[in-house]
Amino acid sequence: MKTLYFDCSMGAAGDMLTASLLELVPDPDAFVGELNSLGIPHVRFQKAAVSKCGIRGTHMAVLIDGAEEGETDALGHDHHDHGHEHHHAEEHAHDHEDSHGDPHVHHHEHRSLASVEEITASLKVSQIVKEDILAVYRLIAEAESSVHGRPVSEVHFHEVGTLDAIADVAAVCLLMERIAPEAVYASPVHVGSGTVNCAHGILPVPAPATAILLKGIPTYGGAIRGELCTPTGAALLKHFVKSFGEMPMMRTEAIGYGMGRKDFPQANCIRAFLGEAENDLTDSVIRLEINLDDMTAEEIGFATERLFEEGATEVFTSSVLMKKNRPGTLLTVLCRPEKKEAIVRALFVHTSTIGIRESVVQRYILKRQIEAAETSLGTVHVKRSEGYGVTKAKIEYEDLAEIARREKISLAEARRRVESESVSIWAGQ
Repeated sequence: MKTLYFDCSMGAAGDMLTASLLELVPDPDAFVGELNSLGIPHVRFQKAAVSKCGIRGTHMAVLIDGAEEGETDALGHDHHDHGHEHHHAEEHAHDHEDSHGDPHVHHHEHRSLASVEEITASLKVSQIVKEDILAVYRLIAEAESSVHGRPVSEVHFHEVGTLDAIADVAAVCLLMERIAPEAVYASPVHVGSGTVNCAHGILPVPAPATAILLKGIPTYGGAIRGELCTPTGAALLKHFVKSFGEMPMMRTEAIGYGMGRKDFPQANCIRAFLGEAENDLTDSVIRLEINLDDMTAEEIGFATERLFEEGATEVFTSSVLMKKNRPGTLLTVLCRPEKKEAIVRALFVHTSTIGIRESVVQRYILKRQIEAAETSLGTVHVKRSEGYGVTKAKIEYEDLAEIARREKISLAEARRRVESESVSIWAGQ
């Protein structure tokens, strides 16, 4: 299975994602030419070879009327400490000087999301790419709408910011179509730390819109001061990445390095790994754990039911010895990142815990599918699992239990009768 993995240990931004993917295509120069023929008004892409901490990679610049803009969010706020400068509004954020020293000023017209959709509709790309662009851009718009308390229809965008964001998003979406991975994974995202200067003032890192976009995605801060993940980068990851965690087991065939402009003690880049995973599957889940020594078995059973109702993937208990040699129960919950907040809330509501431990767990899983088999005892469902050279099959318990109750036979006898009539399915033949 063709698999793509992003190493986001230095965050994520549109230009860096573009550059990392660009290094994975056979002819990067020809692809840049294709980007420049998309028809985004006033925009030109330009790639350059750069080195960070001795590692060679590609920097992708978006030139608007010949000047490189800092990556902006949907409302035109300058973002991204990877090298784009942050300016206050009164400092003429988008003023540049040309090679003769004359001021080169971009005039900002405000556009609605409908205008963005019009620009996207005019691009020389496939319908799939257009749909991806709009899906990503709407994620950004919805995040900005939530931050500023306005309906998406009333959010207006700065023209330059819009063009810059569309350029980055369009480039990544077109590259993803060209590379065509069957599965996309990424590491937890490093967001940086400290503050970022925006038109509205000084904001914490991650910036509010970025924080909303990263909900449900494993993230972390660190010693590096600055904004490492931008709204555009966060939205692109949210749209394309299947799950976040450690790198899956794969045979890497190509590695792309997408470089930012700013220098840090750590190489300022995103790495994109492209390879084959032989249809063997991995994913990552959130593991939440609590220790209990003051709840009855009935209370723990009730809490377990509520956790499954909130979307837990697995819930199980283990006997542990707690402090002061008290016997206790370790309650473990596995869930998808997007379910974490609901599960955390349910743990506090339905258990006596006052603290929850969290970790990201990488799982190796088999590909699963449910098949129906007709028997003289009725329809039963068989769960088939394949991968890593292994094939397994199991008849669903509830189907067997219903047959056993109806026929007044044991569960084992119900299984024997069903299997005798559907050998080809349950044996995986």
